[in-house]
Amino acid sequence: MSVWSRISQVLGALRSGAPFSEIFAYFKQKPEKSVAFTIAVIALGAKMAKADGRVTRDEVAAFREIFTIPQADMENAARVFDLARQDVAGFEIYAQRIRDMFEADAPTLRNLMESLFHIALADGVYHPNENDFLHQVARIFGLKEQEFRSIRTRFTPTAEADCYDVLGVSPKDDLETIRAAWRRAVRETHPDRLIAQGLPEEAVKLGEKRLIALNRAWEQISDHHPQSSQDG
Repeated sequence: MSVWSRISQVLGALRSGAPFSEIFAYFKQKPEKSVAFTIAVIALGAKMAKADGRVTRDEVAAFREIFTIPQADMENAARVFDLARQDVAGFEIYAQRIRDMFEADAPTLRNLMESLFHIALADGVYHPNENDFLHQVARIFGLKEQEFRSIRTRFTPTAEADCYDVLGVSPKDDLETIRAAWRRAVRETHPDRLIAQGLPEEAVKLGEKRLIALNRAWEQISDHHPQSSQDG
């Protein structure tokens, strides 16, 4: 059964007239990460669309880059988006429910943040309200400030591309510590690992861009770090 067929089943399980945010209660009993992750992206994407007041074709196209939606399932995807957008619950409730589902799985939360950044930046504009929205979601997810800056640096053209932020390290760290952080990040980004986390295969596409950024950051640091010349 496809992810979208399962989403249809979950939508059918909602009580008539119940707020859409109740959908996440279903996954506390039956954790299906690929389904939950997909619904989470749609729901938070719908709420984020309100942040800058508009939904562009580029943002819709960006979502389709992350999730391949068969034509037969477009109606289910649109229904999830509309229900989440119309729900009176604030985005904080959605973010907290997602944190509860993936609390012991920080890589999945980071992947979700990257998906949201990918959608937000699809139109080429990083609106201040989108920054506030994503920053608050990151806090609810329990991501460190440095992790948030790392993701923002890789996705926003206006952010200063700090190679240390990309790897989540400090310029004061020794080279071996930085090398270990780079290797750890690369392991976490491996496609097989992301699929094993239960993420849809389409979401793994973002990992390829992350690997490029991680390796580029390590190259820059290893070439210019004070200890590089000593090691050489």
